[in-house]
Amino acid sequence: MKIYVISGLGADFKVLEKLKFPKHLEVVFLDWLMPERGESFHHYVERMAEKIDDSQPFYLLGYSFGGIMVQEIDKIKPAEKIVILGSIKSDREKSRFIKVGEITKIPKYLPENIFTEKSALAYAFIRRFFDPKNPKLMDYFTVRDPYYLKWSIEKIAEWKFKENPKVIQICADKDIVFPIKYSKPNYVIENGTHLFPATKHREVSELLSKIFS
Repeated sequence: MKIYVISGLGADFKVLEKLKFPKHLEVVFLDWLMPERGESFHHYVERMAEKIDDSQPFYLLGYSFGGIMVQEIDKIKPAEKIVILGSIKSDREKSRFIKVGEITKIPKYLPENIFTEKSALAYAFIRRFFDPKNPKLMDYFTVRDPYYLKWSIEKIAEWKFKENPKVIQICADKDIVFPIKYSKPNYVIENGTHLFPATKHREVSELLSKIFS
């Protein structure tokens, strides 16, 4: 059976490359598409879902913003199981920080040049929230198109979703991006930051083996 995998905001699959999936699964990584100017979120989700073959049963797995994306895709092309890593199951699980962005709409009005590679502000933000002690942190963030990054942050802040009972949530106890105190995950990775799929890959791989056995 195929499992379609989407990585996190601005991240390629390096953050997930150490994960070991059960051998009976065919892993298909879905690259982020560049959002079109003025494109609705629903239309973007439809484009992301185009590469999924729903003529046969399949699974979905998403990390961080990818976790939000696979839940949206499931509404268009339902999966047998959905696993989210370091992500949230509904807008009720947003942190206070993200909710402030939703209420004030600050992300919408941020200039794109904040999100350029040379922006010290963006660099400091990523280091502060994702894993400040990881020297390889920026190696995982290779999708650096300013419009895409700004658009993604806007969509996370605006996201509204009712919890889907078939979603299996794996969180880390030291995740600052999506703090565990706002969620009730199925599984908790101890001493893990938001980058736990890379830094705690053995523990995550064991859980995936259990979930997809």
